[in-house]
Amino acid sequence: MDKRFTPIPIAQQLELRRQAIDDVLAHPEWSLPQAVRHLKKTMRLTTAEMAKLCGVSYRTLQDIEQERSEGSVQTMNRILAMLGLKLGVVRIVRTPDSPADPHNDAS
Repeated sequence: MDKRFTPIPIAQQLELRRQAIDDVLAHPEWSLPQAVRHLKKTMRLTTAEMAKLCGVSYRTLQDIEQERSEGSVQTMNRILAMLGLKLGVVRIVRTPDSPADPHNDAS
């Protein structure tokens, strides 16, 4: 736990973890770096603490957070596994009025 914060009870830590998971699942439009930053902030962890919990290097986590690296699928799964989540692939369901390219709304 970050020393800048006062210690919180285990029950409250678990609630923060649940909130972090719910927030990330509720915002599929977030980029992976945004999701990682949100998880870290919500759970009140430093980069070093989160890196240790995830089993990734401090520098790798820092690079992902600062969008200098997208991270490998394996690295992202290590980060998400800390919360019982896993990176996945889903089919995009298109409606007749949706753009052909989801990354290009100008079509």
